[in-house]
Amino acid sequence: MTTRLLYQGHGSYRITAADGRIIFIDPYVGEGYDKPADILLVTHQHDDHNKVELVTQKPGCIVITNVEALAGGVHNTFDFDGIVIEAVEAANANHDPSLCVGFMLTVDGIKLYFASDTSLLEAMESYASRKLDYAFLPIDGVYNMNAKEAGECARLIGARVNVPVHMKPGELFDAEVAATFDAPGKLVVPPGEEIEL
Repeated sequence: MTTRLLYQGHGSYRITAADGRIIFIDPYVGEGYDKPADILLVTHQHDDHNKVELVTQKPGCIVITNVEALAGGVHNTFDFDGIVIEAVEAANANHDPSLCVGFMLTVDGIKLYFASDTSLLEAMESYASRKLDYAFLPIDGVYNMNAKEAGECARLIGARVNVPVHMKPGELFDAEVAATFDAPGKLVVPPGEEIEL
């Protein structure tokens, strides 16, 4: 089985690992909640990121929210039988860094960065050394950075593929806003589309 990611829209994702394990990140909208979760991640407690009730949890499901991710006042790392989850900084005028995280995941050797709700951060300067495969960057320009700033982040981070997300408040997706995102390796993924990573 290949490693796959379903973009559910806005800032919501479902990852299926090669061994069949299911990871949900920031459940809120879209389709694809029919598969029960092995791991459930929540970057922060805003209503458009934390609808955990949409997700059926398998017995023993691991839930990591911003609370666990920032336990002890540090960005923590978790390793679940080869799926590595690292909390990283996420912040802007609308998002307190003590209450919000991004996540870097390594799944089947594929390195994914889910920026969550953020703007350009000094920490991103170190991300190029990670040799990330995918970066998922918000571009709404209302609660987060706009597409231009997200493009600057993409160049700083140096991921192989850059995916615009969280495009317009209250909407799953906005093609016009997505078109304004200019970044190397740009990939626009419509909601409901599952890609092979």
